[in-house]
Amino acid sequence: MRHYFTILSQEIRALLFSPITYVTAVLFLLVMGGIFTVILDDYSKQAQEVSPAVNFFASFWIPVFFMVPLLTMKTFAEERRMGTLETLLTSPVSTGEVVLGKFSAAYLFYLLLWGATASFHYILHVYAKDIRFLDSGPLLGGYLFVAVSGLLFVSIGVLASALTRSYEVAAILTFTILFTLIFGFRFLGQTNAMNTEFLHPFKSTVEALQIFNHVEDFAHGVVDTRQMFFYVTGSVLTLIFSVLAVEYKTLNS
Repeated sequence: MRHYFTILSQEIRALLFSPITYVTAVLFLLVMGGIFTVILDDYSKQAQEVSPAVNFFASFWIPVFFMVPLLTMKTFAEERRMGTLETLLTSPVSTGEVVLGKFSAAYLFYLLLWGATASFHYILHVYAKDIRFLDSGPLLGGYLFVAVSGLLFVSIGVLASALTRSYEVAAILTFTILFTLIFGFRFLGQTNAMNTEFLHPFKSTVEALQIFNHVEDFAHGVVDTRQMFFYVTGSVLTLIFSVLAVEYKTLNS
C-alpha cells in the first residue's frame, strides 16, 4: 500500500480543483441549511418530543442522492474516457490501491461536508442559549451514522463509476442504486405481501435492513453492531467489486 497515499493526495487535489466539488458543497449546505431552518420553524410553532438533531438526520437521504453521485461520478469514468486509467494501471501501482485511494478522497470530502453542518447546531445553541439544542446524544449518534453509512454510499458511487465510461451514466446509476437501497427495503417492508405466511419469516430481515430504522436508532443513541457490520461489510464487498470491474474493463478495453 506504499502508493496509496500518493494516489490519495492526487485525488484530493483533483477534487479541490474541480468546480463540481464546490457546486456540490454549495448545494449541500444550502439544502441542509434549508432543512434545518424548516425544522426550527416547526419547533417555534409547536413543542416537539425529540431534539432538532433527530429530525435533521432523518433527512439524510435528501443530500445523499445528489452529493454522492457528484463526488464519485468522475472517479473512474472520466479517466477511462480520457484514456488515462490504462496509463495509471501500467505504472507500479495495484488496482486495489487506485480504488482505495479514489474512494478515500471522495469519502473524506463526504465527511467534511457533513462535518460543516455541526456549525448549525452550535450557532443555534449560542443564540438560543438552551443546552437542549446541543444534545450530545443525538448529535454523536447522528454523525456516527453519517460516517458509517457513508462508507457504503460512497463505495456504491465508486463502483458505478468503475462500470462505465460516461460520468453522466455513473451519476444516474449511483442515484438509482442509492434510491433502491434506501427506499427499497422500506417499501418492501410496508407491502401486504410481507404479512403472508410464506414471506413472514423474511419480514424481520427486511425490517433490519431498513436504513430509516438505522438512522432513528443511531440518533436516539442506540448503536447496533449488526447495523455497523452491514455498512462496513457492504462497503468492503462493493470496493472489491470495484477492483474486479476496473480490472475487467481494463483487460477488455
